[in-house]
Amino acid sequence: MHRNSDGPRHVPVLLHRADEILGPALHADGAVYLDCTLGLGGHAEHFLRTYPNIRLVGLDRDTTALKLAGERLEPFKDRITLVHTRYDGIADALEEAGLPAKSSVSAILMDLGVSSMQLDEADRGFAYSIDAPLDMRMDPSTGPTAADVLNTYSHGELARVLKVYGEERFAGKIAAEVVRRRQRTPFVTSAQLVELLYDAIPAATRRTGGHPAKRSFQALRVEVNRELESLEAALPAAFDSLVPGGRIVVMSYQSLEDRVVKAEFVQRSASRTPIDLPYELPGMGPEFKVLTRGAEKATEQEIEENPRATPVRMRAAERIAGEEKQ
Repeated sequence: MHRNSDGPRHVPVLLHRADEILGPALHADGAVYLDCTLGLGGHAEHFLRTYPNIRLVGLDRDTTALKLAGERLEPFKDRITLVHTRYDGIADALEEAGLPAKSSVSAILMDLGVSSMQLDEADRGFAYSIDAPLDMRMDPSTGPTAADVLNTYSHGELARVLKVYGEERFAGKIAAEVVRRRQRTPFVTSAQLVELLYDAIPAATRRTGGHPAKRSFQALRVEVNRELESLEAALPAAFDSLVPGGRIVVMSYQSLEDRVVKAEFVQRSASRTPIDLPYELPGMGPEFKVLTRGAEKATEQEIEENPRATPVRMRAAERIAGEEKQ
């Protein structure tokens, strides 16, 4: 459900595996590394130190994360461009860095979800274990909050969000209880929602299905930040930005994200020649080759050292050298 950032408290998820995959694309002078989810800059710092000739374009929607990452990456200030945008703003970010939107990037990392910093900041409302304002915005400067969603969405809209984005089997019952309670007292804090979820979800399910708030908090976060919409727009732009031989790594933390990522990987690595032809049409072969077998998971050792890596699913691909996409 979250991505991690290096620093005093956390280490980047699958850092060494990401380096194994992306490293071969970063040896050339002037190679561009695009970090679509910069966070606190843990992955970015590693690549800037390891490959002294690369240039970084780093994106994040969270202004606090950008500020902290900028301080962390100050020693590399001549080689970095940091941009305040969601990861579906790749084209604009590359333009800001003076690069074309297509065929200009050597390596891409997309480490999806909510960052460790956001989870650990008590006033952001991402963590159901901490009573905090129901905000959940990754960019706290814009857009509706989770409280706005709970207090204004219809029963049907709420049930859809909980069912689709949280895969919550009691979505309708929870939505009905939200509508009933908000008529008396609007939702303001996470504790109000957690109390409701304990009451609405049957005791037998609470005993066996993990924390009863997990799925609903995920659903609200995805809705507030338009995460799947952003991802669906970002992936094509990311693939198109790669040079021949360029590589992309995407780390997902929940099944909804991974399904979107898998679909794009399958499409990009498939032949576009009609299946009934016995030969490959010129220019219609696969654009990419997949570098991972399915979705790779963190090792037991990494999970022991960094428990937040437990749900990660990594997929990687390389742009096949040849005719560039126009």
